[in-house]
Amino acid sequence: MLAYVTLGSNDVEKAKAFYDEVLGEMGAKRLFDNNRLYFYGTAPGAPMLAIGGPYDENAASCGNGVMPAIAAPDNETVDKVYNKAIELGAVDEGAPGNRMPTFYGAYFRDPDGNKICVCKLG
Repeated sequence: MLAYVTLGSNDVEKAKAFYDEVLGEMGAKRLFDNNRLYFYGTAPGAPMLAIGGPYDENAASCGNGVMPAIAAPDNETVDKVYNKAIELGAVDEGAPGNRMPTFYGAYFRDPDGNKICVCKLG
């Protein structure tokens, strides 16, 4: 149902370096950009995560209660993505683990303070 989610950044170069490595752990890469937003995904037409500066050119801020969840193919990928994020300076918001029988997830805040979940459903 989702096409993409955009996360604002006040340091787009730092955010690109962070997400290049973190999302690279699950086979995602930058698919395209418009010189303001940088879109990451695993294939054209699949859901994407975009990062960039706000369109109104005001400072980016993370939304309280806003949290994109990125689907991983397996628990090992959840662990790899979470560990890479923490290695690159992300803040722990919940180590990898089962939250319910059909949900394995991990939570972190990126360098801009955006809360991210990476999870395996099912």
